[in-house]
Amino acid sequence: MELNEVIKSRRKVLAISQLDLAEMADVSLATVKDIERGKGNPSLSTVNKLLGVLGLEMDFKIRKTIL
Repeated sequence: MELNEVIKSRRKVLAISQLDLAEMADVSLATVKDIERGKGNPSLSTVNKLLGVLGLEMDFKIRKTIL
């Protein structure tokens, strides 16, 4: 599942409007809409704010690749 799908799905499960999510995360409504559409390039800080409101967290994995 892509980030935009995770955010949109979780928001709907919690019955939170895009506007409410934006206000609770202290980001613009346009930012939430763009992210849910898979547009734009949100900062990690913005994504972290949204995920925090939605009760989710980021998990980074670093993989070694052979060149």
